[in-house]
Amino acid sequence: MSEPLVLREVVRTYRSDAGELPVLRGVELTLQAGEIVALVAPSGAGKSTLLHLAGLLERPDGGRVLVDGRDAGALPDAERTAIRRDTIGFVYQFHHLLAEFSALENVVLPQMIARTRHATAAKRAATLLSALGLAGRLGHLPGKLSGGEQQRVAIARALANAPRVLLADEPTGNLDVGTAGVVFEQLLAIVRGEGVAALIATHNPELAARMDRRVTLRDGRIVEPGSPV
Repeated sequence: MSEPLVLREVVRTYRSDAGELPVLRGVELTLQAGEIVALVAPSGAGKSTLLHLAGLLERPDGGRVLVDGRDAGALPDAERTAIRRDTIGFVYQFHHLLAEFSALENVVLPQMIARTRHATAAKRAATLLSALGLAGRLGHLPGKLSGGEQQRVAIARALANAPRVLLADEPTGNLDVGTAGVVFEQLLAIVRGEGVAALIATHNPELAARMDRRVTLRDGRIVEPGSPV
């Protein structure tokens, strides 16, 4: 089976009236199934750009983005959208839950969009939410949940369609230290249990140390700790 996510010589440059701003200058990165990789880099280094390219929200100016062996950077928009829906899960710093829907319904909806039967989607949603400690909160609206509970729902939603790749941008950045640690441990446990390849951007060195591998961005390229400049 192909690696879930491979970036090959990925280049991204932003252009404006002020000129060109090279952000990524040939990124090389491979994620294996079940591997959780921490992306630790200072603000402005290009973490969000890298996540957007890996998640097919932007197209690279050069290089290849392979998702499950498919060169997704070259595909039409409709096919890229289908890959995002079926193969990639996203968790952001803010949960972005739908306020008028319950925790269970927020996790059912992306499955319904993927044409999963409602009964099957509800069972999957309940299983994920229970694994994240929310078995007793399935019917609660987001406004009745704590910040940590809301982020757990967002994690379950990201995993609802059994993606091969999970991309997370500071997923516990809005939580207090104690809650962040608990939520993060639950995230790692369920991601490992599902065999998902995960790339998680974080500024927290303690959280990064719990992952399988750590990479950073230096001069627009991915480097491992201890690599020469």
